[in-house]
Amino acid sequence: MDTPVCDFAARYAQSGSLRLHMPGHKGQAILGPEPWDLTEIPGADSLYEAEGILRRSQENASALFGCPTFYSAEGSSQCIRAMVFLAAQDARSRGQRPLIAAARNAHKTFLTAAALLDVPVRWLYPQPGESYLSCQPGPEDLERELTRGEKPTAVYITTPDYLGNQADIAALAAVCRKHQVLLLVDNAHGAYLRFLPASAHPMDLGADLCCDSAHKTLPVLTGGAYLHIGAAMPETVVWNAPQAMGMFGSTSPSYLIMQSLDRANAYLGGEFRRELEKLLPRVERLKKHIQAMGYQLTGTEPLKITLAPKSRGCRGTELGETLAQEGIVCEFADPDYLVMMFSPQLPGGTGERILRALESVPPQTPIWERPPRVEPGEPVLSPREAMLSPWEILPVENCLGRVLAAPSVGCPPAVPLAVCGERITRNTLDCFAYYGIQTCTVTAEVSAK
Repeated sequence: MDTPVCDFAARYAQSGSLRLHMPGHKGQAILGPEPWDLTEIPGADSLYEAEGILRRSQENASALFGCPTFYSAEGSSQCIRAMVFLAAQDARSRGQRPLIAAARNAHKTFLTAAALLDVPVRWLYPQPGESYLSCQPGPEDLERELTRGEKPTAVYITTPDYLGNQADIAALAAVCRKHQVLLLVDNAHGAYLRFLPASAHPMDLGADLCCDSAHKTLPVLTGGAYLHIGAAMPETVVWNAPQAMGMFGSTSPSYLIMQSLDRANAYLGGEFRRELEKLLPRVERLKKHIQAMGYQLTGTEPLKITLAPKSRGCRGTELGETLAQEGIVCEFADPDYLVMMFSPQLPGGTGERILRALESVPPQTPIWERPPRVEPGEPVLSPREAMLSPWEILPVENCLGRVLAAPSVGCPPAVPLAVCGERITRNTLDCFAYYGIQTCTVTAEVSAK
């Protein structure tokens, strides 16, 4: 598979051309990659109007994923916004009011996209005992949701979720097809699933629109991502996808990131599959060794190990700090979980190093404390009204009864504990306290003149 973007940038870097164009470094190496850092000069193409090297590169990616695929240099966040826009546009083209039924563990970008696009959302909540980071509705749950009240025009799920849980996408897709509802999948953590011995990628399981963060699980620079369009979508959606991406993306997307996506195509088309197939049994053996130490694991994702270390007497945050002292930096830790992500790019001896660090933590009495359940809130304003209202930032203890104006959560995990427009309750404050959130953005109380 060729690499047209990388080849063009390499030729230009060696051409000796006088760069009287952006960017301002003029190709002079300060950090190192500047000679290959370009803008939309003749021959470099333009991402959202691609007709040359970027179009060929995206066609290569489309061949790899088996569906129309478009690049993002701004992560899955740009793709999520485009998915919400395209789903709403599709509903309106059929004379329907857009309404998305969304699993509650959606990334905050989905919430802000729906608010900015004025698309109403009906939330699907986790089962009792399920973490707020996990909300994997089954086909029966979805069947009930699609047959009560106003029928949604699209369903939005996040799988794999942050803890490595995976939904039955094929079964959910069948329910959506039965009811003529689109299935949108945030597959940010699962780009590699396409390259398993048996693909588990959402586009092979019936999703209509899907985003992948290439940079999360593939050897791609941070910010590289894909938007995928399903075979059942109208051709107009494929035509409109670049414009939808362009609505939410910079007119100066990073050519370094796009070269990274371009170079990955050649690697993913051959060597990566073989390396991935060798890695899978090693990760599975590592999981069994960790369990033998008394650590509880959760999730089913092949390249993610999620520990629930309270079973061994420590919290995830504490275990993360211990591992960091040994030079092992994990993806995420909160009081209940610690997440480690794997790829073929990790050096040899990784598993042994992890096991030594985990063994150094003496077992303690199991911790039985459970996190507070994230309960449905009382909607006071729509998310759009709340986000666009005047707001103020207050200590959480001063926010009881106030209306949330912005998601009070960072990244990772970027899953809001409460929805913008909801009234902050005692349960909300308990959740904020448990997860260490100290300030909250609420709508301002404007005095009447």
